[in-house]
Amino acid sequence: MSITYPIADLLTRIRNALAVRHDAVQIPHSRLKSEMVKILHQEGYVSGYTTDGESPFRTLTVRLKYGPDNTPVIQVLRCVSTPGRRRYVGRNEIPLVLEGLGINILSTSQGLVTGKKARELGIGGELLCEVY
Repeated sequence: MSITYPIADLLTRIRNALAVRHDAVQIPHSRLKSEMVKILHQEGYVSGYTTDGESPFRTLTVRLKYGPDNTPVIQVLRCVSTPGRRRYVGRNEIPLVLEGLGINILSTSQGLVTGKKARELGIGGELLCEVY
């Protein structure tokens, strides 16, 4: 199976797993996906992640997080850039997500960072996704 846009695949797998209240979801591993999940973990949107298996068949297992009434912590997981339309923002154009309550993830020259971190560093980049 060929995945044309791995970021959209990652976000869709997480969204689908949250919709049916799975505890965890397995995703084919890549460095980009691993970095995105690491940011989601640091920001408190997922409870953890592990990498299993041997290359080239490694998998990334993401443990999902739910609130006390079994509602998902992640309400919206939206892809901003697509293969047909990339969205680049300068350091002064990084949008706030839900007036600062959510996060966005950018691909910059410093690697993957949140919008807040990119503003602190004074750098722009490709706006990959929004999470809240």
